[in-house]
Amino acid sequence: MRYDVVIIGGGSAGCTLAARLSEDRNRSVLLLEAGPDYPDLERLPDELKLGHRQEASDINSPFNWAYLGQGTTEQKTPMQVARGKVIGGSGSVNGQVFLRGLPEDYDDWAAEGNGEWSFVNLLPFFRKLETDLDVRDDFHGIDGPIPVWRLPREQWLPVNEAFHQATVAAGFFEDPDMNNPDSTGTGAMPMNNPDGIRISASLAYLNPNRRRLNLTIKADVLAHRIIFDGDRAVGVDVESRGEMFIVEGSEIILCAGGIASPQLLLLSGVGPAAHLRELGIPLVKDLPGVGQNLRDHPLVTVELEPRDGVRLATVEPRIQTGLRYTAQGSESRNDMQLFPSSFTGLRAGDPLQGRSPDRPQGMRITCILKLADSAGELTLNSSDPREPPRLEYRYFETEWDRRRMREAIHLSLNLLEHPAFGPLVERRLSPTGDDLATDDALDAWLRQNVATTQHTSGTCKMGPESDPMAVVDQRCRVRGLRNLRVVDLSICPNVVRANTNATAIVIAERAAGWIS
Repeated sequence: MRYDVVIIGGGSAGCTLAARLSEDRNRSVLLLEAGPDYPDLERLPDELKLGHRQEASDINSPFNWAYLGQGTTEQKTPMQVARGKVIGGSGSVNGQVFLRGLPEDYDDWAAEGNGEWSFVNLLPFFRKLETDLDVRDDFHGIDGPIPVWRLPREQWLPVNEAFHQATVAAGFFEDPDMNNPDSTGTGAMPMNNPDGIRISASLAYLNPNRRRLNLTIKADVLAHRIIFDGDRAVGVDVESRGEMFIVEGSEIILCAGGIASPQLLLLSGVGPAAHLRELGIPLVKDLPGVGQNLRDHPLVTVELEPRDGVRLATVEPRIQTGLRYTAQGSESRNDMQLFPSSFTGLRAGDPLQGRSPDRPQGMRITCILKLADSAGELTLNSSDPREPPRLEYRYFETEWDRRRMREAIHLSLNLLEHPAFGPLVERRLSPTGDDLATDDALDAWLRQNVATTQHTSGTCKMGPESDPMAVVDQRCRVRGLRNLRVVDLSICPNVVRANTNATAIVIAERAAGWIS
């Protein structure tokens, strides 16, 4: 069967785009998802439905693509890179922080020749996608699909209360609304998990519209390659239950995310000619930027042993509060983030770790570099679509990145000296005193222990024709090809200074109006 639009990838962007495009009853839309589909909340497994559950990000979970990535060249154990393999994508397995990027993030995109993506142009779409349950002003939505809220202070766990007291005592501003354009400082994180339910784009956008006759959702379908007739995309080779099929479409749209979208372009012959030649993949279009410019937020954690009897997270939201600040000497606002968390039991843990904890209970302060200098790359290991790509993140390749992360570690240690932490922390587990002895020692520790925040972006960056590394134009059209777009986090010129789910959704909201 032929469709007007074929969307590859049922994650945050794909679900949003499918819902918006199918509002036109004269347009037939097919949404393809490699993982399973759960058409209603009652059938959704608890590890996807309940926000405090973390097993869906475990390396052995059927809902996880379970990629491996090399954080630094020195790192001995590859990082676990968890991506959702289920309807709703990574928004179905994530930590439910619903934080927008800074206005400067989007204005920087615009300054690079992508004027449609300025913050002023995006603000109506941020408002459109959300219902903010706490804040009523011109910057927030009141009737959108995604509910946004903040945990009241009286419900914070002890480690979050202690962290807040320590950051305020250290001179940081209290921040009641981190999605305000001018916000900075310490406070409650905006979340999309009211009543403990992880509200993915599948639940918010797709489920209310499943009965549309012009919307078809096919799960457990793996896309192998895009089919071209000359320079025009005409269909997709897909695999379902061991059989191969061809799906035809007037418009093919990749919404597979920062890893799978560039992978599928490369498998289809779109990318750096030399790399494709190495793998024997016939060249369709030489686009050297495909898979390059891999941007992310590197993180490390200060691990703590809690005192006996301290209340730790069980069914509460994992990421309740945090601090955003500007590193010393930085000209980029809020380029750093710290947040505390605690866990108890094997079904808990920090959602950013991509695994269950290796001890039964604990506390930590997570340190995140939100605007790194360093960028990595994604390349293919083989021409087999079932073979995961090679992910080289190349964290900490500049002294500026290392310096800012060292500062974050020392800031965390200083915060732990506040009296509010005394009744909570038995001892620090890592980094050790030896790790902290010199800058070189701490750099070595950083290179071995760095992990990903699961925010891979930028691998199909948008840009003007004058940018040789641009893969798509500012309306998401793949350069030099017809009827092919990419609409997901891979088009970001740089990763935003925030968790990326809200940005993935706003990208789809913004792009929907351009697709005829």
